[in-house]
Amino acid sequence: MDSARAVVFQKYARELMVSTKMGGADMSSNFRLRTAFEKAKAAGLPADNIKRAIEKGAGLSNSDNYEEITYEGYAAGGVAVFLEVMTDNRNRSAGDIRSYFSKYNGNLGETGCVGWMFKPVGVVYFDKATDFEKLFDAAVELGADDIQEVGEDAEEGQEYKVITSVPNFQTVVEGLEKAGFVSTSAELTRLPENSVEVTDEKIASQILKLLEKIEEHDDVQNVYSNFDISDDILQKLE
Repeated sequence: MDSARAVVFQKYARELMVSTKMGGADMSSNFRLRTAFEKAKAAGLPADNIKRAIEKGAGLSNSDNYEEITYEGYAAGGVAVFLEVMTDNRNRSAGDIRSYFSKYNGNLGETGCVGWMFKPVGVVYFDKATDFEKLFDAAVELGADDIQEVGEDAEEGQEYKVITSVPNFQTVVEGLEKAGFVSTSAELTRLPENSVEVTDEKIASQILKLLEKIEEHDDVQNVYSNFDISDDILQKLE
């Protein structure tokens, strides 16, 4: 558990460093840094770690030169996989990720082979105590694309999420804050345009093992996929 948490903390620290390097250390003018800060804090990243990561990104101390790259490919069963990676060694990352795909019956593809399937969006989450009607009206006024009810029991309104375009993300987040709405989290992510139904237990196992292995890699920041596996198969695999 400590090892897994260390990997997660490292991912947040890298995002803080790169966000600061790209837009400066002032969160009032660097919205990407502010978003990274809120996510890191919510995940339990210690304040000292957050401070050091921002200082590294601002050049106040020695730091590695990370670059952002993406990888695309197919898992078993033709399931699309899109990775966002932050690395200081492109060759190491590419070699590791290619080996994972090969091991679990997948294929690392060329740039653009599946990226078009995953739409970049901004998502802002609110808890079930939020007044949905007022949230809906405010979000529409700010130009949000969609407002959805999500959670384990959507009928009882466990959670709401407001979906925006990437260019409009900051406007919607700050606009809803000014209107008095308190979000539980906000992030830039990617949503699949379609899904692949997986009914074979062996293929499902290969997909999940591949994604688990990828997510454990230090350099991988985000993993997106378009598989649809039934609860019955998931329970069997667990």
